[in-house]
Amino acid sequence: MLTPNLSRRAVLAGTAAAALTAVPALQASAQAVPAAPAYRWRNAVIGGTGFITGVLFHPSVRGLAYARTDIGGAYRWEDRTARWTPLLDHLGWDDWNLLGVEAMAVDPAHPARLYLAVGTYAQSWASNGAVLRSDDRGATWSRTDLGVKLGANEDGRGTGERLLVDPRNSDTLWLGTRHDGLLKSADRGATWAPADGFPPAPSASGQGVTLLVAAGRAVYAGWGDADGTAANLYRTVDGTTWEAVPGRPSGTAAKVPIRAAYDRTGRHLYLTYADAPGPNGQSGGSVHRLCTLDGRWTEVTPVAPGGDDTFGYGGVAVDARRPGTVVVSTNNRWAAVDTVFRSTDGGRTWTSLKDSAVLDVSETPYLKWGADAPKFGWWIQALALDPYDSRHLVFGTGATLYGTRDLKHWAPQIRGLEEASVVQLVSPPVGEAHLLSGSRDIGVMYHDTLTASPSRGMATNPVFGSATGLAQAARKPAYVVRTGWGDHGNGAYSDDGGRTWAPFAGAPDLAKNAPGPIATNADGTALLWVFVHWDGTRHPAYRSADNGSTWTEIPSFPKGATPVADPADPTLFYAYDTDTGTLLASTDSGRTFTARATGLPSGDSQFKVVAAPGRSGDLWLSAKWNGLYRSTDGGASFTKIDSCWASYALGFGKAADGADYPAIYQVGSTEAITAVHRSDDAGRSWVRINDDRHQWGWIGETITGDPRVYGRVYLATNGRGIQYGEPA
Repeated sequence: MLTPNLSRRAVLAGTAAAALTAVPALQASAQAVPAAPAYRWRNAVIGGTGFITGVLFHPSVRGLAYARTDIGGAYRWEDRTARWTPLLDHLGWDDWNLLGVEAMAVDPAHPARLYLAVGTYAQSWASNGAVLRSDDRGATWSRTDLGVKLGANEDGRGTGERLLVDPRNSDTLWLGTRHDGLLKSADRGATWAPADGFPPAPSASGQGVTLLVAAGRAVYAGWGDADGTAANLYRTVDGTTWEAVPGRPSGTAAKVPIRAAYDRTGRHLYLTYADAPGPNGQSGGSVHRLCTLDGRWTEVTPVAPGGDDTFGYGGVAVDARRPGTVVVSTNNRWAAVDTVFRSTDGGRTWTSLKDSAVLDVSETPYLKWGADAPKFGWWIQALALDPYDSRHLVFGTGATLYGTRDLKHWAPQIRGLEEASVVQLVSPPVGEAHLLSGSRDIGVMYHDTLTASPSRGMATNPVFGSATGLAQAARKPAYVVRTGWGDHGNGAYSDDGGRTWAPFAGAPDLAKNAPGPIATNADGTALLWVFVHWDGTRHPAYRSADNGSTWTEIPSFPKGATPVADPADPTLFYAYDTDTGTLLASTDSGRTFTARATGLPSGDSQFKVVAAPGRSGDLWLSAKWNGLYRSTDGGASFTKIDSCWASYALGFGKAADGADYPAIYQVGSTEAITAVHRSDDAGRSWVRINDDRHQWGWIGETITGDPRVYGRVYLATNGRGIQYGEPA
């Protein structure tokens, strides 16, 4: 998954003040936030939806496995419940970068021990990585912050585990990094230092160590920066001295070692190679077997890439119960579609499991992606065989984890694992669905229930890979519009609340490469569509008054701003110019915009204006670290809300019994911690409704309450799907 360039920013003194009215600021205590009645938090079920980069069955415990994801944390699987349990939801706002899991390791001699190397990005704006260690299978953690960065959501995130418990000593751990060489810990991960004697020189770019694997008492390390002359596989037999493994296979000199698996009975190490780290960009690859007894290499590639059938090799796993049985996966094979090959004779002959596969995605219908049948897989780099069940095989894709118990029938093995990066939430006031959602990788969903994956799958006609806009007409809730990145048009409308869709009959040329947010006025007679290129370039907005058939540029609309419709008056739209800190308004259904309040916070494109439901001109400005502001005169003036000093996302839900204003839900800060809050008195006071166990990293995209159920709130996360909370 891709995720925005986010960084925790210090609170700045002397920020621009808002244009305030003579009405004094709403006052509220800035002391400790009152405790709310306990909330129960659950996922609105979609099922998977993100890139599963690694799966690890525990070699010593039947039915226990772990999974890692690129931005959504780690999970524990237990057969007795047939569910995944999230392990990192406790990571809060300041630690959002740690929700990407670069690598994981278990200790065969101590079954309750689990180690995670976490860090999503290695860019300058991201925090350093960390190692988390647990003695209770991930229920609780100790943490060591590293002096280096990790890259769980960067190229190469699907390569082998870069973290390993030394086979000779459970207190010794190895950690391969991308840009800082090989690290070693002698105290179970509490402290780390560079591993002496590891030959390759660290580089500020590239892949560094791509895999670590134990083969008997030896440790092997793959190196992803080989230039065709240097070695790309190293080993140590004593934990101190390292050497290049001799006899490098022909054709792998400049390739990346992707993954490795050791068959301890035959003393064979199987390795997959590709010409790029993946998951994208691979066009060549191979599979090789190394006999660790005599150093002899044998190529065992199932099918050689070539011609129009280009791909690399990704996952590899061996059967602990059947010597010579091995499985490997192709990766980035778009022409013939990726597959898993299986051999029972050490790689001499292979069978493609895709050819006989029967796929059942009834539990997660979105996996059909608008087609008649789902794909067997793509981005297959995570591949694992159950050491206690030779027919239990799983592999990860860019959206799910497929599993089989008979090597023929496959279904998502995904319950409890939710990894969507969610950007849009709408809770309709009427109708079957209480929730519509839009995500970066799986488009728009109509949630006919919250406890099962949407029965209609992702919105089709057309299919969007990533949603950029979702809006509902406040006075005509059956009318919904959506925009996003797709192959067959980038805008659509619905007349039945989002159950079915039809594409816009027309679209500006910008829609092909820069679809952005969209808004509809209160009665659905006018649409405003904003265009923003993926690189951040902002373009003019366009208006349609004929349901998307024709579009006219709006010269007076601030480029890149998100249009906001007045929920009561169809003639009114609003827009916030973050460059100048100006609120603009339209009184002619979006044809023209003029400035109203000026001097508001500026300089960040993620400031948000939200209109209170059922009220004309009642606007709230969520201005991140600049706080929260309210206007009751259609944006002519704003009053600062003193009850919180930072506001990142704001939404409304059904009012409390006896209250005369909708419940307000906010991701923000009323004291030191950034948390989820609710106000039942128009922002005068707040109660925190999440807790330290439920934080989900970065949650500043969007939040909304349910207009029909008091206390229910829907929260978009960047990698943990849609969380919804209700009073317990």
